[in-house]
Amino acid sequence: MYNDDQNLYHYSYSQDDVQPGQRYDARTGDDSYDPYRQTPPPIQEMKPVKKQHTGMKITALALCCALLGGAVGGGVAWGVTRSGGKITTQVNVSNRPAAEVVTHTVDNSKLMSDAEVYAANVNSVVSINTTVSGGTNIFGQVTESASAGSGFVLTKDGYIVTNFHVVKDASTIKVTLYNGDTFDATYIGGDEDYDIAVVKIDASDLPCVTLGDSGNLNVGDRVLAIGNPLGELTFSMSGGMVSSVNRTINVSGTPFNMIQTDTSINPGNSGGPLMNQYGEVVGIVSAKYSSYATESVEGLGFAIPINDVIAMIEDIMTNGYVTNKPYLGITGGTMTEQMAAQYRYNITKGVFVYSVEEGCAAADAGLRLGDVITKIDDSEITSMEDLTKVKKQYSAGDTATFTIYRDGASTTVEVTWGAVPADQQTNTAQQQPSQGNSQNNGGYYTNPYDLFEYFFGNRRYN
Repeated sequence: MYNDDQNLYHYSYSQDDVQPGQRYDARTGDDSYDPYRQTPPPIQEMKPVKKQHTGMKITALALCCALLGGAVGGGVAWGVTRSGGKITTQVNVSNRPAAEVVTHTVDNSKLMSDAEVYAANVNSVVSINTTVSGGTNIFGQVTESASAGSGFVLTKDGYIVTNFHVVKDASTIKVTLYNGDTFDATYIGGDEDYDIAVVKIDASDLPCVTLGDSGNLNVGDRVLAIGNPLGELTFSMSGGMVSSVNRTINVSGTPFNMIQTDTSINPGNSGGPLMNQYGEVVGIVSAKYSSYATESVEGLGFAIPINDVIAMIEDIMTNGYVTNKPYLGITGGTMTEQMAAQYRYNITKGVFVYSVEEGCAAADAGLRLGDVITKIDDSEITSMEDLTKVKKQYSAGDTATFTIYRDGASTTVEVTWGAVPADQQTNTAQQQPSQGNSQNNGGYYTNPYDLFEYFFGNRRYN
């Protein structure tokens, strides 16, 4: 006997259960004889039958109505039902028009959507490709390496800002605009300590960026970057937030004050603009952390605050280098415990003076071989990195009080910072002799604690 879950149908396979001429009605329980009923045919085995309930019919009808209403409200519906043995399918297709990007210029009083920021700035972003002569190989053939980076148009007459490391030692520089036009660029100047450079193309009426105030950035503000990741995915935009402001990071012994962001930054993005939600350039994309110790990391990108370097960029455009950059004129190194033991000094931290250039600020102030710089004004100096960082707070002509260790005692001297000589304009960080842990490894700077990726783009060797 088959019984369904509501006991509505009872099928008996025994003739003893039903008398001739009678039929049991499971719904009413009536087994009375009906003379108008025909005698049922012989009982035979029956297969279960799927139930059809009124409630299910109503539900199905409601579902169809909802789908139809959605199709009418959301767009166009195509496909129908079963017809002539063929099954057709209904698919809802939206007819909503694409959002129109109406803002194509930067207005510092109006917040912009990401799409509007892109539309307002993409024509001012450039792709930069360089070649660098690499000497000769074992066959006497001249070798070259190629790299790719980004930049942005600062003036209508073709001055373009990028990172120093993007164009460093380049024998050729080519700039490509968003419309596909390519120009040979001339290197105007740059500064390695701040990782900024200016190149120029022979063009006019170029769309240029609008600079913002990086000092107004807050942690959590949304920022966007446009550049050329991998040197091939040209004019890509990525977005994120400001993770930290005034973040000090160290690249091969040189400290940088940076905007930290979780915006996707990759090789090839170097030199491109970092923009706020008003479409203003607030930073120059420069680098990222790719790992720390043995751990892989994500979302640690960095950009140079535009406020820190705009005066130097203008100086480079005018003079070819930063004319008011402070210069001390020493060769120094980080003091260590081994050095203290060797020279029988009572201090183990500071900057040891290996030599002093004649006629420079240090010599004029009376600094000499063997002195250890321990403080500049109110800033403690424990290493060369500290000295380089503090030096960036001054300009040529400024005066500072140096605390030094000499002959077993501390003393102070007044130092008036000099100006960087023109022949040392791009690399003036007086570093200790090569004895530290940091090293340049094909564009990746490593030490025992972290791997800092300092982008050289998509570098290949021919």
